[in-house]
Amino acid sequence: MAKPYDVNEQTGKDMAAARAATTIQVEDVRNHLYNSAGEWESRRKITEVLENDPVFDKTHRDFLPRTERYTRGMALTNRVYELQVQHGWSQQQASLAIASLDEQLPINLHNVAFQPVFNLQGSPELVSKYGPLIASRGIFGCYLQTELGHGTNVSRLETTATYIPETSEFEINSPTLTSSKWWIGALGKTATHGVVQAKLILGGKDYGPHLFFVQLRNMNDHNPLPGIMIGDIGPKSGSGFAPTDNGFARFDHVRIPKEQMLSKFAQVTDDAKYVQPPHAKMSYGGMLYIRANMVTGGGWLMAKAATVSIRYTTVRRQGEVGPDGLENQVINYPSTYYRLLPILSHAYVFIQLGKQLTKSFDTLATRLAKGDTSLLAEMHATTSGLKVLVSSTGVQDIEVARRAMGGHGYSAFAGLGRIYNDYLPSVTYEGDNFALDKQVVRAALKTLSTLIRAGPKVSASSLSPSSFYLRLVLPNSDSPSHSPSSEDWKDPATCILLLEWRAALLVQEMARNLEQPDASVFQRVSKAISEAFVARQVGEMIADAKGKKVGGGDGAAVAGLFLLYLLTAVEAGLTDLLSFGVIKTPTTNAIGFPSDVTRTLRLAIDKTCKAVLPESIGLTDAFGFTDWELDSALGVYDGKVYQALWQRAQAEPLNRTEVPEAYEQSIKPILIRGQRQVGVFLGDKAKL
Repeated sequence: MAKPYDVNEQTGKDMAAARAATTIQVEDVRNHLYNSAGEWESRRKITEVLENDPVFDKTHRDFLPRTERYTRGMALTNRVYELQVQHGWSQQQASLAIASLDEQLPINLHNVAFQPVFNLQGSPELVSKYGPLIASRGIFGCYLQTELGHGTNVSRLETTATYIPETSEFEINSPTLTSSKWWIGALGKTATHGVVQAKLILGGKDYGPHLFFVQLRNMNDHNPLPGIMIGDIGPKSGSGFAPTDNGFARFDHVRIPKEQMLSKFAQVTDDAKYVQPPHAKMSYGGMLYIRANMVTGGGWLMAKAATVSIRYTTVRRQGEVGPDGLENQVINYPSTYYRLLPILSHAYVFIQLGKQLTKSFDTLATRLAKGDTSLLAEMHATTSGLKVLVSSTGVQDIEVARRAMGGHGYSAFAGLGRIYNDYLPSVTYEGDNFALDKQVVRAALKTLSTLIRAGPKVSASSLSPSSFYLRLVLPNSDSPSHSPSSEDWKDPATCILLLEWRAALLVQEMARNLEQPDASVFQRVSKAISEAFVARQVGEMIADAKGKKVGGGDGAAVAGLFLLYLLTAVEAGLTDLLSFGVIKTPTTNAIGFPSDVTRTLRLAIDKTCKAVLPESIGLTDAFGFTDWELDSALGVYDGKVYQALWQRAQAEPLNRTEVPEAYEQSIKPILIRGQRQVGVFLGDKAKL
């Protein structure tokens, strides 16, 4: 018989023991994640200010109806910018404060969608006139692209912008019900201005979608301007994005001055002549910025999911009883660590990858400003593929983490349900993932076609980072067949090469069968391409972690986490690798039965997980999340999860009275009816 012990008290002991067992230098890893000790310290101070300000209290958030969530969200936004003035924060520090709030706020659409698009696409004169107001939030903006009838297929948007040469104006119009702008964040009740995507009509000819700067509301009383109907589209699935007023808008022949076309690239002359942009996809710049930021954002959300679930399963004891008389810690079961440690690896990889991608976008923006479009196609292909990979992975990971926590994971107080519902639409917005897959594959097929036409003269050095894997199909390349040993899996190069072969052969196979593609080919090929690109970046991350000795020692813990990413990516791609014979087909063993050629891989995954497991609490601590940021009873830093869960339940509004309102209205009539049906009345008995 197991000896009795205080389960609640044990959780604190288990967390302290796990933290003490960590050998990595947590601060060193944390500074690596945040680029430097200075950046981390700046963030820590900002978070401390927010956490101690009563406006940002989260105690009753889960109990608020949607209208109050929106009102609260605007109050949080207002308070951040009040604090910016009080503390002298820079714009970057104010952005850090907004990012620290685990709320989907309307200001995010102003900062990430509206302002970058305006600055990138607007003429110098327009940016000079309105740019300072936008930067200081003297006007509040949104980005009106998606319509009731069309989303990802931007070329089929119905809203029109007809040029009127007599008055040098554009007339913005919603000709049909389905041309109503829809899903526009910050539009419903907040934004004063917007960038509107509309078909440019010149002399009766349709020149396709272009961008226009439009005032939406009166700056004195916030009422919609004449000819504009605006409203909120209603609650979202699972109560996600509750503080954001995703809205609709219809335009009834609304006139705007000619200079309010975003005309840095595409232009219309006074006499109604069209001036083409230097590149047909120039207007995609703003969307590429959003997609680049989605990689980093997705990484940090996976970090939260990993932190909460790993902390909880570390202190949650259930099942088998060990020699110490205690049930086993759930994290020690292979079925648990096999699910959770890959999520931790995804977080580390995508956080690092996102930082690289943001730098790449900054370089692109600088070149675009000079009219140089040479990086645009590469950035479009890369961000399209990574947006799909990160959002799909993130949605899956957050749910896997929640389920790994058992029944308590379904409680709102666990925190992951809220994160999941807010992140779920990421697979659809900024380009539906299934549509973006086609963009990735088309770019790959185009590159392959170029290589084939170039013949034997072409070299691998001419390939871009996103298509470097295609060097493997060049003449005189090595054989794709491999049979990795247990030792081979320790070398990141093994996984990287396998993932690159998978992508190269899938693209080549698709090119051969363009006339008869199978139903899932775009998704399989797109994922393989993106994972090949990421794999090479992860190889560099491993070298960097070891070279800088991140976390102390030889950087093995962080490097091991990156290796786990590669190993599990190969495991997920085994169907393709075996189909093409990249990993040799099973051979027979000594007694004549087929042997599993992938067993060495799975053993390597398990071995890597076991090496990372003792460091998992330290690796999650390195994210630097406070209890206020996580807002999870199951992810509290001290490990006392049951105490935290109990305390949160006491705040439930239903518990304010012992007898609910529903008793007299519904419960009592049900009871009396049931008693009468059997001829018994229990009203005078306290209990049976």
